[in-house]
Parts: sequence; C-alpha cells; structure tokens
Amino acid sequence: MRVACVLVAAGNGRRFGGETAKQFLTLAGQPVMRRAAACFVARGITLQPVGDAAAIAAALDGVAHLAPVAGGATRQASVLAGLEALAADPPDYVLVHDAARPCVPDALIDAVLTALTDHDGAIPALPVSDTLKRADTDGRIVATVPRAELFRAQTPQGFHFAPFLAAHRAASGWDATDDAAVMEAAGHALVLVPGAEANVKITFQEDLTRMARMMLGPRVGQGFDVHAFAPDRALILCGVNVPHALGLAGHSDADVGLHALCDAIYGALAEGDIGRHFPPSEAAWRDADSAAFVRHAAGRIAARGGELANADITLICEQPKITPHAPAMIARVAALLGVDAARVSVKATTTERLGFTGRGEGIAAQASVMVLLP
Repeated sequence: MRVACVLVAAGNGRRFGGETAKQFLTLAGQPVMRRAAACFVARGITLQPVGDAAAIAAALDGVAHLAPVAGGATRQASVLAGLEALAADPPDYVLVHDAARPCVPDALIDAVLTALTDHDGAIPALPVSDTLKRADTDGRIVATVPRAELFRAQTPQGFHFAPFLAAHRAASGWDATDDAAVMEAAGHALVLVPGAEANVKITFQEDLTRMARMMLGPRVGQGFDVHAFAPDRALILCGVNVPHALGLAGHSDADVGLHALCDAIYGALAEGDIGRHFPPSEAAWRDADSAAFVRHAAGRIAARGGELANADITLICEQPKITPHAPAMIARVAALLGVDAARVSVKATTTERLGFTGRGEGIAAQASVMVLLP
C-alpha cells in the first residue's frame, strides 16, 4: 500500500511564544520539524509538508519531501491543503502528523498502519491517568469529571485517503481540533491504538526542555596524563597556580589535570585525544594556557547538541597537597566547562610512595566524564 504523510507545520505557536514557530526551533542539534519528518522518511513514507515554504526548505534541507504547500487559517484548512496536493497522485493511506511532535516510535506508526487494514481510520491515544476537574473562569472547581473511557489523542492519525479527502472537503470551514473528528462527523468507524509517552507535542517552552533531556543518552569518557617535575616552571593544576618548588615539564603549561579532562571529553565524543586537536609539534601551543584546550572540548560538546553531566578528576602525587586547593580547582574547571560547580569533582590520592609519583618524579592525573548526547 502506498502511504503518504501530511506534515502540518503551518502553526505560529502562539502558546509557545517567541519569534520562531516551535516546529522550526532546534532540538538536540536539529530542527524539531526535521526530527518529526525523519520518523516517516526513514520508513519510505512520502512526505507532504504544509506551511511556509522557505522555513520548511531550511528545516528539511537534504530530507526527501514533496513541494511544500501553504497552510490555511485553521489547522483543518492546512490539512485539506495537504490532501489536495496529494490528490493528483493519491496514496492508499494517509497519515497526518503535527510537525511539533519530533519523536514518533516506529511501533506507533506500525500500529496505526496495521489498524487501517480493518478500519477507516486509526489514531494513537493514551488513557487519561490524572483526575480531571472542571472549573469556572475564576478557577473555582465546578465538578470532577469521570476519567473512565477518556483518552488523549496523538498524531500521526491514519486514514484511507479517498474517504478522508471527501470528509475534509465536506467539512470545509469547520475548525476541528483533530482529523479524527472530521471522520467521526462523516460517520466513519475509527479505532484507537496505543500511543506513546515519548510522542510529546511541543506546546510550551518547558516541553522543548523536557524533550531535549529525553533525547540525550549517556556517553562515558576516560582520560589519563602524566608530566614530570621540572625546575623553573610554575605548577598549574586544574587551572590553578599551586605554590611548589617545581613545576611540570611539557609543551604547553603542562596542566596534567586539565589534559586528562580534555582526553576524557574527547573520548566520550569519540573524537580522539588532546594531541589530535592540539599537536605538541605546533609552536602555537608552546607554553599555552590549557584553559583553551578545555574550552575547545566543551565547545565540541555544545556543537554536538550535548550536555556535560559531570566530570571527576583525580590528581596522583605525593606533593604538593591538593586538598587546600581543591575548591579553587573545582570552581575554575566548572567555569571553563560552563557548568555548575556541583557537576565537578577534583580530588587527590597517592601511590603510597610507590612508582614514579611515589618517588616524587612527577604527577599523574585521571579523569572521567559523562556526556549526554542526542
């Protein structure tokens, strides 16, 4: 069966607020609408966008879709515009989906399409689990509404194309809140299929924030670095100048703690190590402040649409004592990463006078980070 999807992106998002309509905002590195479209294009479903052509072209750049058509004054008018565009080469089934719902599980699409084998239309829905109250305009409770047999409708809603187009044409001028209502009014039998909690419609600012967090997955990285003590150099550890008789040898400022941290971040991103990004063979990095390296690593997280969950750095040495300087180190690292200090740990240990650190020949550091990526 040939399937097409009318992707409705003509709304202006008055409830969301802001100059840019919510479907064109960025979610975890991609426009909301692009994420919605990908759910259908990946399954070979023809995409018919409805809305501003220029904005849609930018959001769906590189994604296969039919030429966008302009929306109408109401959602129903916009859907009808999409259906009329498809009528020249009609599909067997048509799905209608809100471009502001960016996360549609494959199983949900499968359930809708499977239900169309025996029904004129099918929509995903979730049972109402909260107690419902009816209130007057002053906020006073008027009644408690029984929630039995009540469901929250979602999209994509699916229908046989020909009767759905006819129902929409007949209902022209009526502002239905969803497409199932149009088919119901035309006397067609529809069925519910299980919806998905992840299939959130972005309506308010907090919805976008919640979706961004839902779409992030954890990536763990580890870093390890060693530098030998050297005379006539300042000792810089985790961005803090620590009073000591010796500094550390290295091409840059030899901040062993920050170097381990950078390697941990690059590892979590699968982007190599600090030497790949800042080769020690390049004169530009001689005596460089390692803060620049950390800012770069933090920038790579942001560029990937991610977020640093936490960073844990362990300095391994007999001397100097790290504990008195740990609060300053935590504050400095947090500032470089652009995160709250509560997400950063800096601590120290010794090797019980064993090995090169135990002999006081240098300092080692290891770091672990968790990065949340789309």
